[in-house]
Amino acid sequence: MPPDPSCTNASGTVDSPHCFNGTNLHSHGLWVSPTGNSDNVLLSLNPGVKFQYEYNIPADHPAGTFWYHPHRHGSTALQVSSGMAGALIIKGDRKPMGKAGSPGAVNGDLDTLLVAATPDAKPFAERTLVFQQIQYACTGTDGKLKYNSDGSIDWSCKPGETGVIESYNQFGPGTWQQSGRWTSINGMVLPTFTGIEAGQVERWRTIHAGVRDTINLQFVRANLNAAQGALVNPTKTNLPEFLKQVCSGFQVPYQVAAADGLTMENSITATNVTLQPGYRYDLLTVFPEAGVYCMMEPGTTQSASVSNQTEPANFLGFVAVSGSKKIAPADVTKTLVDILTASAKAHMPADVQEQVIADLNKVDAKNNPTPKFTRFVPHPTVTDDEVKDTKQEDLVFFIGVGDANATQFAVGNSFDVIPYADYLVPKGAAPYSPDRVDRNLVLGTAQQWELRSYSVSHPFHIHVNPFQIMGIYDPDGKDVSLPDVTEADGDNQFAGLSGAWKDTLFVKTNLNPGQLTIPPKNYYRMVIRTRYQRYIGEFVLHCHILDHEDQGMMQNVSIGLNDGSGGISRGHH
Repeated sequence: MPPDPSCTNASGTVDSPHCFNGTNLHSHGLWVSPTGNSDNVLLSLNPGVKFQYEYNIPADHPAGTFWYHPHRHGSTALQVSSGMAGALIIKGDRKPMGKAGSPGAVNGDLDTLLVAATPDAKPFAERTLVFQQIQYACTGTDGKLKYNSDGSIDWSCKPGETGVIESYNQFGPGTWQQSGRWTSINGMVLPTFTGIEAGQVERWRTIHAGVRDTINLQFVRANLNAAQGALVNPTKTNLPEFLKQVCSGFQVPYQVAAADGLTMENSITATNVTLQPGYRYDLLTVFPEAGVYCMMEPGTTQSASVSNQTEPANFLGFVAVSGSKKIAPADVTKTLVDILTASAKAHMPADVQEQVIADLNKVDAKNNPTPKFTRFVPHPTVTDDEVKDTKQEDLVFFIGVGDANATQFAVGNSFDVIPYADYLVPKGAAPYSPDRVDRNLVLGTAQQWELRSYSVSHPFHIHVNPFQIMGIYDPDGKDVSLPDVTEADGDNQFAGLSGAWKDTLFVKTNLNPGQLTIPPKNYYRMVIRTRYQRYIGEFVLHCHILDHEDQGMMQNVSIGLNDGSGGISRGHH
């Protein structure tokens, strides 16, 4: 890359876009060291510099779906939305051992269950889907981005013009819809997935590697008889009619088996799963019959959307299914359970086989299958006893106005609200500073955190250690992370996530800028717990709307050694 003076200009504003030609690398979700040449996002690899990363994946690291992307503060969004991201899959062959609760009992990798019930234990087919929103705009004859008379981006592209992402004016609420671009999957726009056999289990690893759009994933049987004339191929112009006429069949249920790469004890039967930026979900699919299916997105309400705007229904691609098997859509989950049960009988160790099979065959009060994966969860539940002696960590996201009337993207450690000029702000909330450590945590301890947002919704992401969801409470105090909960606005993106382990979580709120009050109200409370294990050093937490992160919605976090008295050891003091 050519030289970029903004990468080394100490007088520049750290929380404004800069250093577009510098980079670094983040292994999103990996449980590895945040220091040295490991998952160290505090490095800046400037033009002309070579650097080798080295990751020590510990022997007890969970198998799962992770990903990687640049994390150079000041240009993260620009680089990720230009396509710099990829899947990072860790596989495992560790079977669960020992009866639950017995000495030496350990859980295993879900990979060992997702195999055929034959002597060769052939793994089920799997697919990895990296979703990206590459919202390029084209340069004009002068080599610069084109703008409309009102100052907005001109998203048109004429023959011979080059699409680029070179300005943070290309980000912001509503820009993805305005751009008219399609979500790409593994670098392809509107792909067709082939090689799927009806009645067979597949694992679909889904990764939201985009920045500015919420993805609601749904499989719907297509009516190709309607795909005639103008509806042969979807366009942004004919899309509503295309979805209405062509994507009009039954919805295919699937099992959500892992969140952010980590196997869930209570899997979720769903026909729609919500991926916010940074999310991953592993889906176990069984397509009930041969034919073509639409991979599509139902519309998203404003309050459930990362764009803080109503998002219309969208189309992602086709799935082509072959084979002679035919099962009723209502029997898809039972078919999945039967196939997994056969695998458990064939391959699970004798001392865990009974529990695995019993968990797979759980049903609810209406006798609907509710399979559990208890012996494949990578981390034990964080208990009340573990957190009783540690102070809760409070975190609040906030978009406000600074001294120069400039927008400030801030994170705070207090829920208290105070007046500031003509505004109300969370006490102590501030934009990112590389010279300030915002949270000092002690290795070997566990803590409860509460997350809130006092100004539009933001996906929270923390590096190194995952967290467990204890409850997600709407403004009325209702826990919307319990199974089968649908909120008043129709949103069910949190339903069933209670107890799940994640590294990224959408902090929902009904508050928009200027609506904060004393006391604050109309926000959600996200209660999580986490352990600080194995690794020390400095890393970050931030909003995963990455242009928010680049402009200051980030904090430095440090984990240090216990000094023997419950504090942090300061070395040679």
